Amino acid sequence: MNGSIRIIGGKWRGRKLTVLDKQGLRPTTDRIKETLYNWLMPVIHGSHCLDCFSGSGSLGFEAASRGAKNVTLLEKDKQVATLLNKNKQLIASDAIDIYHTDTLKWLNKPASKQFDVVFIDPPFHQSLVAKAVSQLEQNNWLKPSAYIYIETEIGYDLTTYIPTHWCLHREKTAGQVHSYLFIREDN
Repeated sequence: MNGSIRIIGGKWRGRKLTVLDKQGLRPTTDRIKETLYNWLMPVIHGSHCLDCFSGSGSLGFEAASRGAKNVTLLEKDKQVATLLNKNKQLIASDAIDIYHTDTLKWLNKPASKQFDVVFIDPPFHQSLVAKAVSQLEQNNWLKPSAYIYIETEIGYDLTTYIPTHWCLHREKTAGQVHSYLFIREDN
């Protein structure tokens, strides 16, 4: 059985989009999304965003709705990527690019562009955050003052993976999810 996510702000506020019911697919809750977009309000409009493990597309579609200039969604699962494309057609957005790809393979090459805002919200318990963070830095995917949002399971230790020039801007715990927003400083 499929579920849905709701865009909570911006141009498509209130629009519901279909989400597949698949193991590991864990859409960001409205409560967490509301907090995150309050944090990002000063920088989201006109930004270039990357949604690394897009899944439901909740974070990426929300960014586009709130005025991001371009949002790139990366999704490994073919069925999920197909549904993301259907949802993109439903809202008729030219600001969204969807790639059916393995995020870590995509990031493991020299950057073709740089991003202002990056969302890292992978399936839990698979140690994907550390690899994504490393590849974002090594391959120059981030603009100098990029915002990086990371969502992890409670108890996941980020301290050894985060570059020293990423400053923790905000963090929050809700249920079994810990959310972090970092700002990258010139190093």
